[in-house]
Amino acid sequence: MAAAERPLIQPNAQNRYEVTAQDLPLSCPMPQMYVWNSHPRVYLPIEQTGTAKCPYCGAEFTLRG
Repeated sequence: MAAAERPLIQPNAQNRYEVTAQDLPLSCPMPQMYVWNSHPRVYLPIEQTGTAKCPYCGAEFTLRG
């Protein structure tokens, strides 16, 4: 399902997120998050290690699968 088809979720509402290959390239906030009340979008390298942490909000992402 494309990001535009998913319901929008609040940014920075959680400390941990599981993402899949469909979410790559990974950015925080993610495309399906509201951006009006969040930090600037930053792209996170997650492909090699399977984990990434946002330098702005501290959200941790884990690549599933």
